[in-house]
Amino acid sequence: MQAIVFEQAGDADVLQLAEVADLQPQAGELLIRVYATAVNRADILQRRGMYPAPAGASEILGLEIAGEVIGHGAGVTTPALGTRVCALLPGGGYAQQVVIPAELAMPIPDNLSYEQAAAIPEVWMTAYDNLFNWGRLSAGERLLVHGGSSGIGTAAIQLARWRGAEVLITAGSETKIARCRELGAVAGINYRTENWPERVQALTEQQGVDVVLDMLGASYFKDNLASLRVGGRLVIIATMGGAQTELDLRTLMLKRLTVCGTTLRARPIAAKAALTQQMLADVLPRFADGTFQPVIEAVFDLAEASAAHRLLESSQHVGKIVLRVA
Repeated sequence: MQAIVFEQAGDADVLQLAEVADLQPQAGELLIRVYATAVNRADILQRRGMYPAPAGASEILGLEIAGEVIGHGAGVTTPALGTRVCALLPGGGYAQQVVIPAELAMPIPDNLSYEQAAAIPEVWMTAYDNLFNWGRLSAGERLLVHGGSSGIGTAAIQLARWRGAEVLITAGSETKIARCRELGAVAGINYRTENWPERVQALTEQQGVDVVLDMLGASYFKDNLASLRVGGRLVIIATMGGAQTELDLRTLMLKRLTVCGTTLRARPIAAKAALTQQMLADVLPRFADGTFQPVIEAVFDLAEASAAHRLLESSQHVGKIVLRVA
């Protein structure tokens, strides 16, 4: 089969299309013929040598796929051969084949293409898990999403609005803010031209928000805490703005705040399977009925993975960047 590989860490030009060995499913696994995958920030970090694959995972990039079941390992009979599925992966998606635990497969709604389905698993599972399982976001609450125009951001806006929450976002251009408002955000803050903490207070009548979904980490930490109302929750899912900061514990105590940080890639299969069941119950049916939509900026062929990475690194996109696998 063909896959994208790289021999040494570096810029996007290190990515090369090459022949690698075909895969065989083991007990409890499915063999999937991949028709589309998608690019994530984790892929960029791994390519740069800053985020190694978890132990036992494929060294090939790619955390999500959409494709067709073409083989069963021992003990597996469903989904049936020929079923269209999408799935979250710990690695290996930039290839024509992957093997996955059968319990992680999600049937693709009939109204979605492979390219659309490939834009779902990583960001929608991340957003759902962090908003509802960790952030405990509920109807009537306010959510602040940093990077609202990102893949996770566009998913978070739609999920929060479906749950009945009010969404504020930050983004780096008026065009991105307008797109986020189309998805359901009530207000957008241009962090390049506005003082976003002050704007949050003004937009909430000095009350703050109930939940902050943050990808920046250290650089936004103190302002995030200040932007939370009493009983608020800060959920940190990336550290694009640094990982080291100081904390005045009195802020947590006086406002009764909760701060948590999560990652999804290295979790046990049982935890991912439980989240998959939540997706099957709450999220996939909403794609089928049109409530939710995958937001895709561009689709590249697998051989153009370098160009796809450069687009993601430029941050000149809204939503997901997808790779079509021939």
